[in-house]
Amino acid sequence: METIGQFFYRLNEDYGINFPVFYDAWEFWRFAEGIVTTLELSVICVVMSLVVGLVGSWLQGAAFAPIRWLVYAYIQFFRNTPPLAQLYFFYFGLGSIMPRVVNDMGVPQAILGNYEWAVISLTLFAGAFNIEIFRSGIEAVPTTTVEAARALGYSRLKSYIHVIFPLAIRICMPGLTNNLVNLLKTTAIAYAIGVSEVLYVANQIWAVEFNVPEMMNLVLITYLIIVSSFVRLTTVVSRRMRVPGFNW
Repeated sequence: METIGQFFYRLNEDYGINFPVFYDAWEFWRFAEGIVTTLELSVICVVMSLVVGLVGSWLQGAAFAPIRWLVYAYIQFFRNTPPLAQLYFFYFGLGSIMPRVVNDMGVPQAILGNYEWAVISLTLFAGAFNIEIFRSGIEAVPTTTVEAARALGYSRLKSYIHVIFPLAIRICMPGLTNNLVNLLKTTAIAYAIGVSEVLYVANQIWAVEFNVPEMMNLVLITYLIIVSSFVRLTTVVSRRMRVPGFNW
C-alpha cells in the first residue's frame, strides 16, 4: 500500500495527475465511506424493490378492481416520470409537509432524512418496473401448470408462492437483471439531495483538490466494478436456478 501511495504521490508531483485517495489517508477513508454508502443504498433498494414487485404483481390479479386500478396508477406514475423528478418530489415536496420531531439538542428536525427519502424514491421507482417484469413472467407460466396446481388443492396465494412464482422468476431473470442494474446506476442521483454516496464524496474531493477529470474517472471505474460484480452474481444465480428441460 505504501508503494502504491508513493507512486500516486509522485504522479501528482511530477505530472499533475492527482488521485489523493491513493496517497492521502483522510481522502481514502472518505471515498471508501462513499462506496460503502452506495453499496448499502443499492442493496436496500434492490431488496425492497423486489418485495414491491412481488406484492404488486400479485395484487394485479386481485378480484377487487380498485386494487388493480391503484397498482396500475402507481406503475404509470413511476414509469412515466424521471427518477430525479421523483426524488425531488419526495424530498422537497412530501418532506416539507411531514411532521417534525425534536432531537436530543432540542432542535426540530424532519422525521425522514435525505438517505431515507432516497431509499423510498429509488425503491418505488424500480419496484414499478419490477411489477411489470414479474407480471410478464407470471403470464408466461403455462396455463396447464396453474390449473394443475389448483386441481391439487392449492389456493390462489399458495399456487402463486409454490408454483407460479418459482417458474416466473426464472423466466423474467434477464429483464429483472437489466432493471436492477439500472437501479444500481440510478443510485447516483441521491447526490442531488446530499446523500454522501460515492459521486457526492468525489464532488467534495474535487472541490478542494481541483482534480475533476481524475475523480470522474475514478467514479466511473468504481461504478463499473460494482455493476460488473452484480451482473456476475446474477449470472451465477440464473445458472443455479435453471431447470433442465424448462427453457426461457
